[in-house]
Formats: sequence, structure tokens, C-alpha cells
Amino acid sequence: MTTSVIQLPNGVNVDALLGAREALTEAPAGAKFVWRAESEWKDGTHTESKLDGFFGLGEEQRHVREFRYDTDHPEIFAAEDEGPTPVEMILVGLAGCLTGGIASVAAHRDITLHSVTATLEADMDIQGILGIDADIRNGFNGITVNFQVDADASEDDIASLVAQSQKRSAVFDIITNPGDVTVNVNQ
Repeated sequence: MTTSVIQLPNGVNVDALLGAREALTEAPAGAKFVWRAESEWKDGTHTESKLDGFFGLGEEQRHVREFRYDTDHPEIFAAEDEGPTPVEMILVGLAGCLTGGIASVAAHRDITLHSVTATLEADMDIQGILGIDADIRNGFNGITVNFQVDADASEDDIASLVAQSQKRSAVFDIITNPGDVTVNVNQ
């Protein structure tokens, strides 16, 4: 008996993605997703967050396993450094979304990737967070993303991959075109 292994371009199941796009075009209500995170304060500025369930395709869904993430602040902020800062997690999300998008777009365009690396930097003046200067914003002043892409493609084709990934990136959109955030206190 011979077992055949299906090779997916860049590890992306393009047929499944295109099938999902077609199915959700015909049933747009299934495309309405609700993502969830739970967070629990541990000590100091250390927080543990977990991701498990979400709503999508018209019903409750579960990840294959629960994911847990610790966030904290570095020792230079008189903290214990039990995890990355929450703002670093934003950069991780952006890097993951854009890089995964490049792999998906490349697979759809029959472009073989050999490697993709992203380096992100975001500048921030923490005088705002610390209440030193109310005119300084609390968040990033800007984010720079630098990609190194090794692929069987021209420079123009690689630039097009990155541009399409940016165009379709949910995290890029969240950062550059933020929606409303509602904060409630339940007792």
C-alpha cells in the first residue's frame, strides 16, 4: 500500500481557502466572527490571558487547544518581566498576520517561498503613559515593518505579495483604521 502526501504550496491549502471564500459569498452570515480573549491579573503588572472559544460559521467554535499568554512589563519599569509587554503583543499580531498573508497570497499565485522574515519597530514616548505630558499620546507614534522575502519571483512580484497581504490583513486594518472600543465594569 502506497501513501501519497499532498504537497501544499508554501504549506497553505489554497483550495480550502478559495472554497471558504465561495461558500461565504453565498452565505455571508457565516462570515460574521466574534473573537474572544479572557485575562486575569496575577500580580504587579503581570497578567495571564487565554484564548479558547470563538463564534464563527454561525456557531460556537473552539481552538484545537487553549492558548495562554503572559504579559508584563520589563524590570526597568519595576516589574517582574513575566512576559512581553502588551504593546509588543500588538507587534507580534501584526507580524503574524502580514507574514501569514504573504504565504497565502504567494501560494494562490503559485509563487514558492523559501523564507520570509519580518522585523517590526514601533516608537513610543512613555511620558504620555506616565502622565508626565498630557499632550503626548500613550500609544505608538508609528510602526515600521521590514520584510526579507526569498522567493521564486521577481522583486515586483514580491512587492505585490506584500502589498496584497497588507491590503487583506485584519491586524493592519485594526491598527490603521481602529473601530470603537467599549469598556464595561461588571460587578
